[in-house]
Amino acid sequence: MVKREDQHAEKVRRAEAALKRVELDSETAGASSLVRMAEKSRSHFSADDADQEDRTEVWGRRIGRGLGLVFLIGLIVYLSMTYL
Repeated sequence: MVKREDQHAEKVRRAEAALKRVELDSETAGASSLVRMAEKSRSHFSADDADQEDRTEVWGRRIGRGLGLVFLIGLIVYLSMTYL
C-alpha cells in the first residue's frame, strides 16, 4: 500500500512541476515577453552564438540570417498576393 501512495505522490509532484513549466512558458504577450523576444532576436541576428574571433563566421551568419529574413518576407508577400 505504501508503494502505491508513493507512486501517486510522485505523479502529483511531476504534474505540478509540469504545470509550473507550462505557466512560465506560455506567458501572454505582455511587455516582459516582448522584451525577451526582442533580446533573443537581437542576439540571433548579431550572431552571438558564433565564434567571435572568427570574423568571417560571424559576418557569414549575419548575412545568411538577414537573407533568410528577406526571403521569408518575400515569400509571405508572394503567397498572400497569389492566394488572397
